[in-house]
Amino acid sequence: MNARLRLAQQPEADALLERDPLALMIGMLLDQQVPMEWAFSGPYTIARRLGRDGLDAQEIAAQDPERFAALLSEKPAVHRYPGSMAGRIQQLCRYLVEHYDGDPTALWREVSSGQELLRRLHELPGFGKQKAQIFLALLGKRMGVRPEGWREAAGVYGEQDAYRSVADITGPESLEKVRAHKQQLKRQAQK
Repeated sequence: MNARLRLAQQPEADALLERDPLALMIGMLLDQQVPMEWAFSGPYTIARRLGRDGLDAQEIAAQDPERFAALLSEKPAVHRYPGSMAGRIQQLCRYLVEHYDGDPTALWREVSSGQELLRRLHELPGFGKQKAQIFLALLGKRMGVRPEGWREAAGVYGEQDAYRSVADITGPESLEKVRAHKQQLKRQAQK
């Protein structure tokens, strides 16, 4: 691993993201329409509410959908749209169980290229092209998952010394740089 993850900006939540690839993947799935720290602290909240130290795709996939949605809806809610995101998390976990025996690392273990890994990530429920590229960059930059051509497959998110996404966050200073970049993009889009 290149650098400690500081995505949730909470030591316990970030430690879970570092040691649990499913938690990191779920945090990436949750990273939409809420602040990044909220999204990436979500897996820790889910694990605590399940009474676990980590997350298991088979266990989450097997949860009763209404009970799992209620678990995510408890205050404070895991996401702005906890019911919808509960369904997406379960869909992701079912996919992992069906295609990778519930093991998220099987997505990148023994891939031959960055393009192959990008394709696999893009096939995940809830992972469009941009989210797949960002997660690929996060895996390469922060987790040491670097199949040949990973930077190119990640597009602009794979660039070194960039501050475009969660893949570039190593602490509060880089978080502010990423936020400034995103605000600049929003201003340009409004013109």
